Amino acid sequence: MQIFDKTISDVLKDKLLQLEEKFVADVVLYYGVIHPAFIKPFRDFIEDLKSDGDKKRTRLAIILNTNGGSVETVEKMVEITRYHYPDEVYFIVPDYAMSAGTIWCMSGDKIYMDYTSSLGPIDPQVDSGKGYVPALGYLDKVNELLEKARNNELTNAEFAILQSQDLAMLRSFEQARELTVSLLKEWLVKYKFKTWTDHNSTNPGTPVSDQEKQQRAEDIARLLGDNKYWHSHGRFIGINTLRSLLKLKIEDCSQDGELRTLIRSYNDLICEYITRSGLNPFLHSRRYF
Repeated sequence: MQIFDKTISDVLKDKLLQLEEKFVADVVLYYGVIHPAFIKPFRDFIEDLKSDGDKKRTRLAIILNTNGGSVETVEKMVEITRYHYPDEVYFIVPDYAMSAGTIWCMSGDKIYMDYTSSLGPIDPQVDSGKGYVPALGYLDKVNELLEKARNNELTNAEFAILQSQDLAMLRSFEQARELTVSLLKEWLVKYKFKTWTDHNSTNPGTPVSDQEKQQRAEDIARLLGDNKYWHSHGRFIGINTLRSLLKLKIEDCSQDGELRTLIRSYNDLICEYITRSGLNPFLHSRRYF
């Protein structure tokens, strides 16, 4: 390792160890696209961390920076992390975790953000053969054309566009949407809502039923997946919107000066290093750089 890289590695490891002490957890970074090709490296990465005989922690905190990717890959990564850390998994979002990254965060027991952090709509991204594309945008446009056809308002050009659509691909987009909603509902109820026993705002102090948890999870999944509401696949959804509109509990680092400084100090340095190095994705732990 070159002197510069070694120096950066040492500094980042020290900052990461401080975060581990703060969260009483194994802390890792995942930066970049979420792609099936990275499942095995991620598996080996987590197994290597758990092989550390000096640390036997049962909590994992994932610092996540991503524009999104494959929801099927997220499902497998959740299986990997929960196999090794069945009790608690936290997500820390210093900047943004979009699309599939948002779905991944919903599998956590806690999500840490500050006032500048963002999640995004959960429009699933599907490999079209030419790269990942937002599935709901395609489905919305096709449904729009079908509605015009039912009203006899379809132009010849629009008819040609509709006729050229690959039905198998459109069905895969629908399945991706259904999988996204299904996973979100399952994970929210199983992990995020597991300590939600009593109502806080409506009917304070009254017990929360399993049916109410499932309904809240479905409401969150449907709203996050409402392409017409957000208007943009890349829409940044901040902590206030997540709390007020989606009624989602988010741990706010904005007023915790020590924690915010620890997170930003680590995240800003490693993101600059990753950008300069052109490495994507990038994994980091106290054992791996």
